[in-house]
Amino acid sequence: MKQWGIGIIGTGKHGSRYANHIVSDLKPFAKLSAICRRSSATGQEQARHWQTKYHADWRHLVADPEVDAVISVTTPNLNPAIASACLQHRKPLLIEKPLAVTPASAQTIVASFEEGNLPLTVGQTLRYNPIILGLRQELHQAGKLLSFCATHQLEPSTMPWLTNPEQAGGGVIFHTAVHVFDALRFITGQEVVRVRASSFQIHNPRLEDLFSAQIEMSNGLVGIVLAGKIGQARAGRYEFMGEKGQLQGDQIHGLLEMVHGMTITPLPHNARGPAILPLLTDWLAFLSGNQANPIPGEEGLAAVRICDACRESASTDGWVNL
Repeated sequence: MKQWGIGIIGTGKHGSRYANHIVSDLKPFAKLSAICRRSSATGQEQARHWQTKYHADWRHLVADPEVDAVISVTTPNLNPAIASACLQHRKPLLIEKPLAVTPASAQTIVASFEEGNLPLTVGQTLRYNPIILGLRQELHQAGKLLSFCATHQLEPSTMPWLTNPEQAGGGVIFHTAVHVFDALRFITGQEVVRVRASSFQIHNPRLEDLFSAQIEMSNGLVGIVLAGKIGQARAGRYEFMGEKGQLQGDQIHGLLEMVHGMTITPLPHNARGPAILPLLTDWLAFLSGNQANPIPGEEGLAAVRICDACRESASTDGWVNL
């Protein structure tokens, strides 16, 4: 594979993970050519540490001739403009979830990249979690699926932009439950057909930080999703009840089990490791023409549509069809 010059827009906590992997783990295949961060002092310090260039304006990063492909790890309100600039300069884009905060914006991004014949990949990195992969691989053990329960709980956020509707575009529906919606589609191969949701504000003064929903999927599978950033604990639990038993796992705590009656049988699975590194490895292989797109833009669009349906349902207190 060629060595790709990568530019990263947004090198905060999550974006720094991408940068560190490129610098430390992917040297034969990628070079960190440039970074952009809102804080000029921090960005310049990071650039010195990673021995790369710093751009105060993300537009200059996209236009930089040493940048062959772009990774966007910034607030989602900027994603449409970043996508448009990448199209203008013919730069492949890996964009962190959510792809956008409205289905219309997400659809425009996906359609524009398709029409422009330019690679677009979405950072739904939970697909690389060994428990999520294990649930997908072992789901047949449960037999015909009947119901599910999925929860994703994190500590209250300390990032100010997640209280700003203009930057965040939404609360835990778009920034936490989006993981669950994509994982459910990935694990089961089914699509969400309708939702009925409720949202609540416990700590966040302007956006929802607790959310619940009834979900109905395409092959008659019904279930409940719960997501929040309200307590000092983490969990990422999935339970799938089938005619032959229940398959369950927690992607944060590394549990994968099959339940028959009162008997719980642990199932083998790989140890949890960084999810960004295998995504980057697959992305670079895709850009080099050696494999398919690991997570196409359409997958991010599907997750955004579910998020938006849940937001609409919570505001109207009724069922919303997708």
